[in-house]
Amino acid sequence: MSYENAVEIRDLTKNYDGFTLDKISFNVAKGSVMGFIGQNGAGKTTTIRSLLNIIPVDSGEIHILGMDHIKEEKAIKERIAVVFDELPFQDIFTAANMAKIFKGIYPRWNGETFESYLDRFQLPRRKKIGQFSKGMKMKLQIACALSHDAELLIMDEATTGLDPVVRSEILDIFLEYLENEEHSILMSSHITSDLEKIADSVTFIDRGKLLVSGYKDDILESHGVAKCSRRDFMEIEPADYVSARLNDFGAEVMVSDRAAISRKYPGMVIDNTTLEEIMVFYVNKGKKEWRI
Repeated sequence: MSYENAVEIRDLTKNYDGFTLDKISFNVAKGSVMGFIGQNGAGKTTTIRSLLNIIPVDSGEIHILGMDHIKEEKAIKERIAVVFDELPFQDIFTAANMAKIFKGIYPRWNGETFESYLDRFQLPRRKKIGQFSKGMKMKLQIACALSHDAELLIMDEATTGLDPVVRSEILDIFLEYLENEEHSILMSSHITSDLEKIADSVTFIDRGKLLVSGYKDDILESHGVAKCSRRDFMEIEPADYVSARLNDFGAEVMVSDRAAISRKYPGMVIDNTTLEEIMVFYVNKGKKEWRI
């Protein structure tokens, strides 16, 4: 089946008591990595559970690999892989047990590929999973996920709580996976430094609302932080910035269109920014002005 986007979400809405996922829309282009960014509780996991049809949505459309996420759920789940922040496998099982289980689930399961990942990750075959470290458990999940020729890898906070060496090793594996241009990744995380390394595009959500979505390089290029005195800050119109972090000496002001702001306020120095800073300033957009 031919498809342009690995994931297409249109106006996804899910209502809970005290929380609403509010008309979320974004695409994950085939052959790319989408970084799905937000604070804990922003709605990332709700979105992913909706994609997987674990929870019913109230409205909106979801297509995965060109297929309807409800009508063609079985076909979709044979062709995707999911890695959660918590291991969904029973502690009493071993890696060898998991190979037998997954062989029965996935028509395209490749035992040789799985064995090669166990060797690469130095994971024991016969040791019970309950005795694995967090890093070992995550590596086992990834070994399982990448051993049945999945076209789409969906990850929900998969690198949270792992040490930098293990995280770097896992990111390298994902880059190898993407060498096949038919493969795509949707990676939910609040560790923005990981996404800066591998993401092609990013989508920010906060409190169930979409804040920014687009190509990572475009977002980083258009956004910037101007550091100025209180007096200079008072000259900037509120419509011209996302939010401002105030301190005793002045203000740090996040702008979303550096070129336009430079033309309007000649002489203003606007520094480069990071995905983490962008997330922090957008989360505080409602306050407009805030202190650390």
